[in-house]
Amino acid sequence: MRPGPLTAAAVAGELDAARRRSLAYTDLTDDDLLRQHSPLMSPLVWDLAHVGNYEEIWLLRALTEARELHAGLDDIYDAFRHKRATRTSLPLLGPAEARGYLRDVRARVLDVLAALEPDLLLPRPGAEAGARTGAGAGAGAEPVPRNRLLADSFVYGMVIQHEHQHDETMLATLQLRTGPPVLADPADTDGPHADGPGGEGPDGATAGISARAAGDAGEVLVPAGEFTMGTSTEPWAYDNERPAHTVHLPAFHIGRFPVTNRAQMEFIADGGYDDERLWSADGWAWRCAEHLSAPLFWSRDGDVWTRQRFGRVEPVPPDEPVQHVCWYEAEAHARWAGRRLPTEAEWEKACAHDPVTGRSRRYPWGDTDPTSELANLGHGRARPTPVGSRPAGASPCGAEQMIGDVWEWTASGFTPYPGFASFPYREYSEVFYPQGGESARYRVLRGGSWATHSSAVRSTFRNWDFPIRRQIFAGFRLARDAGPS
Repeated sequence: MRPGPLTAAAVAGELDAARRRSLAYTDLTDDDLLRQHSPLMSPLVWDLAHVGNYEEIWLLRALTEARELHAGLDDIYDAFRHKRATRTSLPLLGPAEARGYLRDVRARVLDVLAALEPDLLLPRPGAEAGARTGAGAGAGAEPVPRNRLLADSFVYGMVIQHEHQHDETMLATLQLRTGPPVLADPADTDGPHADGPGGEGPDGATAGISARAAGDAGEVLVPAGEFTMGTSTEPWAYDNERPAHTVHLPAFHIGRFPVTNRAQMEFIADGGYDDERLWSADGWAWRCAEHLSAPLFWSRDGDVWTRQRFGRVEPVPPDEPVQHVCWYEAEAHARWAGRRLPTEAEWEKACAHDPVTGRSRRYPWGDTDPTSELANLGHGRARPTPVGSRPAGASPCGAEQMIGDVWEWTASGFTPYPGFASFPYREYSEVFYPQGGESARYRVLRGGSWATHSSAVRSTFRNWDFPIRRQIFAGFRLARDAGPS
């Protein structure tokens, strides 16, 4: 689906697609929904009701004069008031109540949508993407102008993306869950989501190339020069992607593919986790405190590395991009390889910049919607595909699999672009930026993973997390300055 002005029927269809995904991931026992599978994650029933509360706030109360449906839910489901580890202690809606709440909210939202004048979802003078300005969220916040929310169907796109982002969070929770599998594996079956843009693609065993062949292909050169970073025109882009601005970069090399499991095995075999010289001071302290010796979910069975994947134990596929590594692990691997992590600007230029036209593409391959031939997205498979599986999705410089498969750590901290303005609420981006002269606490990830929906990723999309996080579906690729090898 291409974001932008949509008909009411198309918006309703995208809302329904996101909801079907949420309900599929929570079609579990009450115990599975209410239990906290990890202190890093919310109980699944919290995520379920949270997406409904967010929808109520933005598609009911922000667009109409509706009052809150249930007193107290705004507090319970406010992600900024309660840490994930404490949410089981809240008076949460039970599974049946949460599903009923979602049905009630959605019915009212569809009534509001059906009553809208179609022209309200079109671009409006003065409300274009690049001109949006800040406003708060939550009780007592300054109301956001309704026409700004509706222009380009932005507020609907925000809610659709938000639910898909929580669906990926639910998948991370289910990966941390112990016990027998509760989800079908779309790598082996058609799966509940294989009919979407990220549906089953070419078979990795035959379409992929070996990691050693990838090593021969190695890296691609991105010449020095200017490019446009960020966007002022993408209708559904978040505030942190804005505004578009010109960045000049020296020439650099970047990996044609993400780093593979095979390369991570070699890093381990060469003592990479035990060599303090490869780690930053903070990274080494974290490695020692957590006794890191391999990516999360990996174990050694004799001479064979295995991994746990949604309740299944299997050999680690050597040619898949490595995932479940934190930023510190990525940094140490890069140093071991005689490379470094790309900066966020380098990553985006390698992904999007077209030197022929001088413009930045919406995706590496162009502006057309993702398909299974171009990118591994949307849980079409429950894992990354082997490197070399998506040559049609290559960027102009020749880098492959920059969208989908694994989120990629960059060297950059999460900071605002020049001219940044919050919209429509500070808590989406602004509160995560460095405050009061402090250093950036979060590192930027780019590109999306196999679990990311196509509506929630693009060349300009910015994700961020603490450098210690490993439960997310994150890997990395390598870079170096251009010059003598």
